[in-house]
Parts: sequence; C-alpha cells; structure tokens
Amino acid sequence: MREGVYKDILDAFNYKPELKINLVDSTQTFVPFFTGNLNFISSDVSNYWYLYIRFPKTNQIYCWSSLIYSEDISSLSKQVESSILLDSDIFYDQENIDGQLLETKVNSAVNFFLQPLSVPLKHPDFQLPYYEGFNKYNDKHWLGIYRRNELFSVAFLKDICTICMKTRIAQIYTTTWKSIIIKGVEANDRKLWNVILGKHRINVRHASNELNWQSEDLCNYALDLKLELIKEFDKVDLRTFKLCFAIKINPKTGLFGSVIIRKHPSEKDSTDLIADQFDVLHTVDFNPNSKNFIPYKENISRDLLSKILIELSDYYYQQQAITDTNTGDTYFEEDTFIITEEAQVLVYQCTHCLSIYDESVGDAYNNIQPDTLFKDLDPEYCCPVCEYGKNDFIAIDKTILA
Repeated sequence: MREGVYKDILDAFNYKPELKINLVDSTQTFVPFFTGNLNFISSDVSNYWYLYIRFPKTNQIYCWSSLIYSEDISSLSKQVESSILLDSDIFYDQENIDGQLLETKVNSAVNFFLQPLSVPLKHPDFQLPYYEGFNKYNDKHWLGIYRRNELFSVAFLKDICTICMKTRIAQIYTTTWKSIIIKGVEANDRKLWNVILGKHRINVRHASNELNWQSEDLCNYALDLKLELIKEFDKVDLRTFKLCFAIKINPKTGLFGSVIIRKHPSEKDSTDLIADQFDVLHTVDFNPNSKNFIPYKENISRDLLSKILIELSDYYYQQQAITDTNTGDTYFEEDTFIITEEAQVLVYQCTHCLSIYDESVGDAYNNIQPDTLFKDLDPEYCCPVCEYGKNDFIAIDKTILA
C-alpha cells in the first residue's frame, strides 16, 4: 500500500465523520486493526477492502460480508454512519446488535461495487516496529521522533517545517503511537536535523517499553499511570518486546492491545477516600487484534499493578519459550538445557481457544479413548471447542498450567 492510494480515498470524503474510521494495510502491525468504528483493511484483491464494524460504545465487531471497493469507501462510510446514528436504539451502545441488519439497510439504500469475501482476513504476527532516530532505507533516511510526555512545542514544530521546506520534504507523518516521522531525509541534510534535535533537547533513543502503549486521547490519568508503570519497568529492566499495552479508563473506548489494564469505576475505601482498582487481561495468544480477552488478575490496587504486569510479561515469555522449543525456532546448548521425561508432563493446547488435549484423558467428544498419543491422532482431528485443526495445537508443560 502506497501513500497515493490512501490520499485518493481520503480526498473522496466530502463530509466530516462522527465515528472513528481506520484505513490500514493488512500486512502492517503498527496499528491494531479494530480500534475504529469503521475499520477498512486491505485485501489481496486489488482496490478492495475488508470492512469490520465495531459498534459505538461497544466491543461488538461485525465483519461485512463483501469486500468494499476503494472508491466506495467514503460514500459507504457516510451511509453506515447515517444508519447507525439514525437508528441509535438498535446500533449504538446496545448489548446485542444485529450487524447483518445494518448491512442490509446500507446496501438497500445505495448501490456499491462489491466483491465476494472468499478468504478470511489473516492477522499478521504482531511486532511493534522500531521507529525512533535516523534509519536508512534505500539511499535516504527517515527520522522518528517520540516525546515521553507526548507533547511537541510549537517552536519545535515550526523548526521542523522550516527544514522540510528548505530540503523539499513535502509531508510530515503522525502515528497512532503519538510520534512524528519524517521520510526522505537526504544523507547530507542529517546535520540540519541534528541541530534542531539538539536545540530542542529531543531524545530519539527511548526504550521500547515506552512506545508500545495505547491510552485514551486527552486523558491525563492514563498518561500519568503509563509513566508510573514505565518507571517501575525500567527498575527491573523489563523486556516487553512483542507486547502491546492498553490503559482503559472508560469502559467503552475502542482501545486494543495484547495486555489490557482496565480501571474499575471509582469506589470508596474504609477511610472514605477513592480507592482505584484495576483488572488485568490479555488476549488469546497475546495478539492485539484479538477481541477475546482472558482475565489474568482482578481487583488490583494501583500500587500492585506494576508487580502484576511484570509477572504477566514473564508468563508471556515462558509461553513463547515453549512454543519456540516445539517449533524448532530456538537453539539450546545440550549441556545447559536438559529436560527429562520424568520432569515434564506434556499436554497439548489449542492456540486459539486454549482448550487442552491430555493424552491420559483422551477426547470423549471426538470419541478418542484415554491414553491415545497426540501424534497418533487422525490428521483431520479438530479442537472440540473451536474446530481448529491438529496443527494449531502446541505442546505445553502441564505444571505450567497448574
């Protein structure tokens, strides 16, 4: 996906949307897919897009049954928004919403160029890209700038614009991670940027655990909590690679992440003071695009949050180590990594719904007798809960589950 495609689509919008619209490449992991109310995601069919509706003030997601043509995105968005807002008692802030009803209403009002949706959207493995400092691509550089307090002074922005005009750079990019990216920097012009970075004391080498957070816009509470948690992470030099955190203060915001920190509504403690309480959840497989959340710890006080998140991060890397071991992605020295048969009891876990196949128990639903080895199961064996295939199971130490 190149900039021109996005520009053509954005230029076609002749109204100001009231709902949040995402327009993203299906292969990117920079932005979680479903943070908007209307989420257009590129497909393998040229100029056609998946559409996922996340109904306002809910976490209910509906997949449009057809692919949407690029030139129809603006008009279809307007029609979808109009239908949702006009029938707010059906489609806005409701517990059970009929997405098919919305699609029928929209398609009956306006004719669009549609393509059958034959291949489901495939979620790429999440990996937060590094986007700070000078980075070379082809014969040029791009510069990523992030501020810990998420603020950029007007004087600094003016200096950036001055250099862009002087060096014939036409665009400045902002990201959902509250940073700025300047592309197309010539090697000879780096000294100009270094002067400005030095003048405004701009640091461009932050730890990754500062960058992989999402919080609600204009929410000082969430920002203060983020900085507080990062400070605790720094103390233990915590690795957060491939993890994405979201702080949800309001229950119906569309933030997505692999780890969710969800604040309870304010409650009073025995001293009649406000006592903040939180739940910590994570998604299946720690995929930030998933909408299936698994509770990890509930009713946690603010002072214990960092401890719980550090424990959860450690748990994530334990799971990664087990996965890598079974897929042959990790090498261990034989003398330093020895697991005996007596020390480890393996079960097999579905990576989608986390159901367990225990060889000693079998699978009564699929008429699998106890003591049937996993390797001896029929290649067509499917998970009894979510019906994913045998290849979607991984071996896992039973003691870790306990």
